[in-house]
Amino acid sequence: MFQPKPMTHLLVAAPKEQMTSVVTELYRHRIFHITDFVDQGKEGYEGVRLGTPFKGASELSTSLLKIRSIENVFQTNPETLFDVPKRPVATIRQAIERELPAIEAEVSDLTVQRSAAESRIRECEQRITELKPFALVPLEMELYRGYDNVIAIAGYIDHDVDPSVPHEKYYVAHKNGNFIVVFVETKDAAEIERTLSDAGFQAVIIPNESGSVQVAVEKYTVDQNQAKVAFDNTNAKITELKTKYADLLAACDEVLSGDVEQAEVPLRFATTEEAFVIDGWVPANQIEPIIAGLNQATGGCVYVTVDNDEIDATVIPVEYNNPSFAKPTELFMDVYARPRYNEIDPTLILTIMFPIFFGLIVGDVGYGIIFLILAFAARNLAMFKGEGGKNLIKILIGSSISTIFFGLLYSEFLGYSLPWHAFIFQRHLAIGTDAIAHTSGPDAMPLLIMSVWFGIIYITLGRIVGMINHYRMDHAGKHRTKAIFGQFGWIAILWSLLILVWSFFSIEQMFGISGMMPDFTTAPQIVPGFSIVALLGFILLVLGCIFLAQENILDLMEIPTIISHVLSFCRIAAVGLSSVAIAMVVNYLSFGMFIDPALANLDAVGVIMVIVGVLIFVCGHTLNVGLGILGGGLHSIRLHYVEFFTKFYVGGGIKYNPFGLKRKFSEEE
Repeated sequence: MFQPKPMTHLLVAAPKEQMTSVVTELYRHRIFHITDFVDQGKEGYEGVRLGTPFKGASELSTSLLKIRSIENVFQTNPETLFDVPKRPVATIRQAIERELPAIEAEVSDLTVQRSAAESRIRECEQRITELKPFALVPLEMELYRGYDNVIAIAGYIDHDVDPSVPHEKYYVAHKNGNFIVVFVETKDAAEIERTLSDAGFQAVIIPNESGSVQVAVEKYTVDQNQAKVAFDNTNAKITELKTKYADLLAACDEVLSGDVEQAEVPLRFATTEEAFVIDGWVPANQIEPIIAGLNQATGGCVYVTVDNDEIDATVIPVEYNNPSFAKPTELFMDVYARPRYNEIDPTLILTIMFPIFFGLIVGDVGYGIIFLILAFAARNLAMFKGEGGKNLIKILIGSSISTIFFGLLYSEFLGYSLPWHAFIFQRHLAIGTDAIAHTSGPDAMPLLIMSVWFGIIYITLGRIVGMINHYRMDHAGKHRTKAIFGQFGWIAILWSLLILVWSFFSIEQMFGISGMMPDFTTAPQIVPGFSIVALLGFILLVLGCIFLAQENILDLMEIPTIISHVLSFCRIAAVGLSSVAIAMVVNYLSFGMFIDPALANLDAVGVIMVIVGVLIFVCGHTLNVGLGILGGGLHSIRLHYVEFFTKFYVGGGIKYNPFGLKRKFSEEE
């Protein structure tokens, strides 16, 4: 539960002629995680090299590339397709042989047509853009060229100019930029260019056209429209083919991907002239079925041995071993890092505490119901139909239920009070109609104290787990001992600081809170102002510093972070109170300032006020729902990632990836 599934290291050796049978059997079981052989030319490995792909691997890869090229044209991805009926593998292989060439040819032809139409559209757009400035000048396009000693210069300019050399000029002032055309003798070109440059001249290309500019623009506009029609028609045909063949292509992709994986897997084996060896891992409880299957598939011509030698845990693949209700939270663990094989897996803690923190922060029955509705509605969206999306929905459902539960305890419904008093903490503020009912204000201090206690317990637990991890993950010796005592030193410093504070200050008297903090101020005094409890706290502080320094003296500089990490948990109270405040302000604005006054004397203006009030209510609570999901989710996960995991968690485990195909679109007959 708190550690990954036990794995067993297997070595499979067989003659080369049995390679196909072994690969097929391993692929069928889909439990063998292959460790790639790395040919490093080490001593003792003479004659051992990487295997070569099976015959036909190149053809299979080519066919797979063709399918993925078509999928790219269709803009589809097998990972985004769901609820597709499975097809028999034999039927899919027939389709690959008979239908795929025709589909490829048709798609290729349509792709060429679409590219040609797209190129023509861009070309016409460019021609029209080049011609439009010349529509301001009353000249035919052929008059701009064809002279022996005269050149035409055209472009945009800041203001009109009067060149000192002989010339013919056309200047047009326009809101989109002043346009000028100057005809000048070739020998005076340099002089005219200097004059124009001083006036902020920007030259444009003179199109190689003839006749009227307007006629040319109309011609290219017609061509462009025809190209757009051709482009749209081609896209429509491609969309039609996509609708017809997308599911089949996904099934072909799956089958060929499996074939390619099997054909190329010898590249991961160690081979000699006569035999091959496969190095890998299987779950400890599934050794017997795979050994029996390999013996049957090869007629006993295989040697499978369990390697009991001690192996570095960092190379052992990791498969989670959590109860079913904790499976969705593995998504959050993988976002951070998968645990190492010999490391404590905190997934179960995260599974339990994430929705509790979420509910403590949001804690509103109305918002919880809205979250549930959104979660169930989102299940039908394509983006949430994948494994990750489904897990995210399950996490949201659990958090929604927690939000409703704590909303009942807080007595909150969309910022309003329920018909009973809060069972735990009062979070309503003196806003609007609640100003009279809650004149005493929210229980802010008890909420903060509760949040601090969460921080104290969490950080202490993290350090305890860190001690266990060091014991399990480090090699026996002085370093491991120092690391374990270093973690204990952090615990000692944290609790010594708390004991010292409690021995000098009565938290209950300061904040009027009973039962939430110990009071050691009445403990027996050693000397006036210094009790025996304070002495114990001081001793614990010194011991903690010693244990910390013996591992790394620089860690003493990090002692102030203990306080910041504990106080970071105050966000549970602070973010929750801000959510309540927003909800209550929205209610006051919508009802107290618009709807209620309008209903008291309903007229035409009153109807408008009611509509405005409803809009404020809907938009305000919609915004708060979004902030609730973001705030409740991000702050809850942050407390685990930053304040908790950093105390003990290393991560970086190798994901267990068994050799074999997880079928989604195909099925064996």
